[in-house]
Amino acid sequence: MHAIAAVQAIVTADEYDREPTAAELDAIETEMPLIWAEVELLDVQIALLDREPSELSTRRLRRARRRVLAVRRELTNRATATAGEAA
Repeated sequence: MHAIAAVQAIVTADEYDREPTAAELDAIETEMPLIWAEVELLDVQIALLDREPSELSTRRLRRARRRVLAVRRELTNRATATAGEAA
């Protein structure tokens, strides 16, 4: 039995087979501070998985959590301000 497949790429192209648009790249760039803050928080959490947290590591965890919240707040305020200007 032979498999039937489309010869044209446009017929079989999936939505995920394309390059990101300029708008999508801009959105990713805007969210990069949050992504880095979440990566830092995840690093701290992973480091604390197999050991008893010391005072220093507890402070590091708190700082990482506060950084994530601060960046989220900043992005939300920026989006709200942008939406307010557009209205």
